[in-house]
Amino acid sequence: MDLQITSYNNRFRIKGTLNKLSLKTFDAHFSNIFQKLDDVIINIEQIESIDRAGVMALAKLHNESINRSKKLSIIGLGCKELYDHFKSEEQTNTASLPTGSIVAA
Repeated sequence: MDLQITSYNNRFRIKGTLNKLSLKTFDAHFSNIFQKLDDVIINIEQIESIDRAGVMALAKLHNESINRSKKLSIIGLGCKELYDHFKSEEQTNTASLPTGSIVAA
């Protein structure tokens, strides 16, 4: 299924396949999004499949939100590949902390 992105205010719903072939659609929707909005919510519940390029596109958006001090929420039970990517990133970030460090979210 082709990638479809619908939006209402700051909420976006992604439906279909997020892969290398559909990145133009994704990038067109989300390029400069944090110049327009301070808080973005992306629902990935209806993503049918995602490849490495799709995961990296969401990770890039995540990094941009951090760099610009904006909020990005990715909600929904999406693909396992996406969960695994962010879970491994979280483990890497917390594993490098010295013992006894205090981490604020």
